[in-house]
Amino acid sequence: MMDMIKNMTARPLPKDTGIFLVLIGVAIIFEILGWLTQGQTFIFNAQRLFIIILQMAIIGIMAIGVTQIIIMAGIDLSGGSIIGIAGLVAASLAQTSDNVNAVYPAFTDLPVIIPVLAGLGVAMGLGWFNGAVIAITRIPPFIATLAMLVIARGLSRWYTSGKQVSFFVDDFGFFGSGATPIWIFLGVAVLSHILLTRTTYGRRTYAIGSNEQAARMAGINVGRHKMLVYALAGLLYGIAAIIQTSRAETAQSGTGLMWELDAIAAVVIGGTSLMGGVGRITGTIIGVLILGIITSGFTFLGIGVYFINIVKGIIIVAAVVADQYRHRSKRKA
Repeated sequence: MMDMIKNMTARPLPKDTGIFLVLIGVAIIFEILGWLTQGQTFIFNAQRLFIIILQMAIIGIMAIGVTQIIIMAGIDLSGGSIIGIAGLVAASLAQTSDNVNAVYPAFTDLPVIIPVLAGLGVAMGLGWFNGAVIAITRIPPFIATLAMLVIARGLSRWYTSGKQVSFFVDDFGFFGSGATPIWIFLGVAVLSHILLTRTTYGRRTYAIGSNEQAARMAGINVGRHKMLVYALAGLLYGIAAIIQTSRAETAQSGTGLMWELDAIAAVVIGGTSLMGGVGRITGTIIGVLILGIITSGFTFLGIGVYFINIVKGIIIVAAVVADQYRHRSKRKA
């Protein structure tokens, strides 16, 4: 019996145990504050939990794409802007014929698959372009994706001259209705987890992030793989754009502004190392939930949105400092 207990205690805890305990701790703090200041529960409210997950589904899908990029020792600052232009393109092809202000009057009442594929194609193409620029020119991902942030946002404003696009065919509303965004988020998370942990794609992604030069020497086509990772991230941005446009029932050039920072924050909070080579989709999901609870908790307590952004910034800095500390400790060991 004692040997069994020793064996159980000797087993290492799951890798995401630490960040999961942080999630529980944050939830408990807001639960206590809820009773002290509002006289009601924060966590034990099914509707509130549903709304938290629903609101974070889009950021979660973005974050899954960003996770793969950061594991590869890259970064992407253009996700929100790509969502903006992809959503506008999809919306412009999803309009009804009775809309007198249709972007393309000759292309209305189209089957819903056409605007969906158009939005996904634009997002995936811009993501691939990010990867191509980084792979071919060897410029830092920060600079390349910062340029795409500006380019994609400019395209969004040019595409409809800054006007909103609305009045969609009924089928287009499916993607943002009810719990559909949550199911899409979970499906994307499961598939991405399998992709990273069970396939050659995942092994190559971790290898490049751990040591790019060693990956080249091992025969991995690093440039081509970077294009693939950024293209897949773009595809996920496109999925997020379709969901957001469907939910909001409108598209505008300002959609997605600064969302990439929330996605990066969720990834870093979830334990993915900015140094590359370390990270898990499960950790990112927990990071997304932590951000969602903090945002909803501050709103629940009546704390202004400015303080939410301040706290997010502090959390990002703390997570990066912790990551650097872990990295230095491993190097000393």
